[in-house]
Amino acid sequence: MQTIRIRTASPQGAERARPGPGRDLSPLLAGAATAVGGTGALLAFTGSDSALRGPLTLFLLLAAPAAAIAAALRGLDPFGRVLVSVAGAVSSLVLLLVLVRRRRGRTASGQGS
Repeated sequence: MQTIRIRTASPQGAERARPGPGRDLSPLLAGAATAVGGTGALLAFTGSDSALRGPLTLFLLLAAPAAAIAAALRGLDPFGRVLVSVAGAVSSLVLLLVLVRRRRGRTASGQGS
């Protein structure tokens, strides 16, 4: 008996996945970013006096909106997604800072809620 193998033609422009260390690192980077953001949230909510509290909380406040906006804009080209997601994250951070400053000003002048 003879075994006949059927060869399927790969679509034009399709690349083969490379096994080994050069493959896609997106899931690993997403997991690391989630861990860093979670640690920042934990340090912020517990009121810790750690030196890492500021940088990790800032990472959380910038990375979470950027990731959400980038996920919502899957149809855009990569450069456009990065540009829009960073702009959205920065505007979210500026809005947060304005709200915090306004709240502090209101409680300092005796108009607290």
